[in-house]
Amino acid sequence: MSIVLYSTDYCPFCIRAKKLLASKNLEFKEINLSSNMDELVKLKQKTGMQTVPQIFINDKLIGGFQELSSLEQNGDLDKLLNK
Repeated sequence: MSIVLYSTDYCPFCIRAKKLLASKNLEFKEINLSSNMDELVKLKQKTGMQTVPQIFINDKLIGGFQELSSLEQNGDLDKLLNK
């Protein structure tokens, strides 16, 4: 299982997403794009999402913090992680 979280320094939802993942003792790779706007633009073009965080689980985009939080609240995050 791999989790990749694209973030920026100034994003409160990125902080919330990292806290949620950490609270579940999940290891994740954070790619901070604060000083790499070209990569942020490429990511936005690739996914169609205009905001961060952008969270990928096993190379599949699950969305941002709202989607991550919803998955956690309805119990689907654990199911997704146990695949």
